[in-house]
Amino acid sequence: TVYAEHVLPDRGSWQSAVRAMWDEGRYREERYAAIALTGYRAYATYQDPGTLPLYEHLIVTGAWWDYVDEVAIRRVGPILRTDPISVAPVLRAWSTDDDIWRRRTSILAQIGSKADTDLDLLVDCLAPSLSHREFFVGKAIGWALREYAKTDPEWVRRYLAEHGKQMSGLSRREAAKHL
Repeated sequence: TVYAEHVLPDRGSWQSAVRAMWDEGRYREERYAAIALTGYRAYATYQDPGTLPLYEHLIVTGAWWDYVDEVAIRRVGPILRTDPISVAPVLRAWSTDDDIWRRRTSILAQIGSKADTDLDLLVDCLAPSLSHREFFVGKAIGWALREYAKTDPEWVRRYLAEHGKQMSGLSRREAAKHL
């Protein structure tokens, strides 16, 4: 691949290349390539809390589900799992942000964590958005709960029983889809 043939020498060069591809890209595919570069195996050691400002930039300036979901689930989520002490406070802050894409990221970051899901963090990231009526936030709430229901359906049932009235119909339907 192009990435294998042109390995970047250090973290700064990698971040600069990602930012240039992202910020200067005129086509969606250029931004997809920037996201792919963030996940290329040669740069796995850069996946730590120091990369969160770069990912936040991609989230806020990308401002659409196809970009944000990939960054939330496949970049921010793994960093959270390796360093929850550093990342959880960032996600809690994003969960109350006016920017819907930061909120969505805080909600989706634990998708795929299964039994390793930090339920306190999940609840904290869901709570500020339960009554939010923006489609992409509501969809994220339902998706996160539906995915966690594959691990602990009873917990999700209890959560819906306690908080379902605060949630949009979309969130409730998505959460209960496989219960």
